[in-house]
Amino acid sequence: MTRGVGGHSPANVQKYLSGVDYPAEKQDLIECAKRNNAPDDVMEEIRKLPDEQYGGPQDVMKGYGDIE
Repeated sequence: MTRGVGGHSPANVQKYLSGVDYPAEKQDLIECAKRNNAPDDVMEEIRKLPDEQYGGPQDVMKGYGDIE
């Protein structure tokens, strides 16, 4: 399995964003992940995303790839 930032899989982040309505702001992603009971490590990764509007899952993954 491909690993992302900090050894976490980007697909794992997407799992907890199920049901988000795109386009979505970063805060919308955070709220959706909370509703989906995302664990603390996933919440931390989402909070690190750039503060911008995301047009779809592919934009989230692009933002995830930009995390230093």
